[in-house]
Amino acid sequence: MFARTQRLTLRPGWIEDAPELARAMNYHEVVRNLSRAPWPYTIGDAEAFLSSGGQHGASFLICGHEDGFSRILGGIRFGLLDGESHELGYWLTPNAWGRGYATEAGRAAIDIARMLRVPRLTADHFVDNPASGRVLRKLGFRPTGRIVPRFSRGRGGEALCAEFEQSLSGSDCTDPCDRMAA
Repeated sequence: MFARTQRLTLRPGWIEDAPELARAMNYHEVVRNLSRAPWPYTIGDAEAFLSSGGQHGASFLICGHEDGFSRILGGIRFGLLDGESHELGYWLTPNAWGRGYATEAGRAAIDIARMLRVPRLTADHFVDNPASGRVLRKLGFRPTGRIVPRFSRGRGGEALCAEFEQSLSGSDCTDPCDRMAA
């Protein structure tokens, strides 16, 4: 599945993307804000991730298209968490921060989740990463009021996370779904 926005393409990752994915993600300031990614992030880690297929739910590379050239800016996914709710997660390479890409990609991913009839999304962010909380609020997520410890492989330990949720049921899927192509 693919999605196209004004400035981005969300697409599946392919094994050939491993070197560029590793370059885009191999920043400690990125990996420390994720729970599952190891530090340092190597080409081998990128290959393992790209080879895992559906194990990670609906997973997309976020690619920017500027000057007729497409490059990997980050990743976004949603998938079942503990078999109950779907969790949304994303990351961007540092030179893409502060440009609205996370919000733009998040809206496209939420549109896909609605199209797939996902009833509810959850998300969280480490409390020392408030920018991610601002993105989640822009995307319509509401804080649950829960702050919980979460293990981060990139940090090598636990850190506190603020939890968010968003109901998608009852939403109709109109124009945004017209952008989707299966």
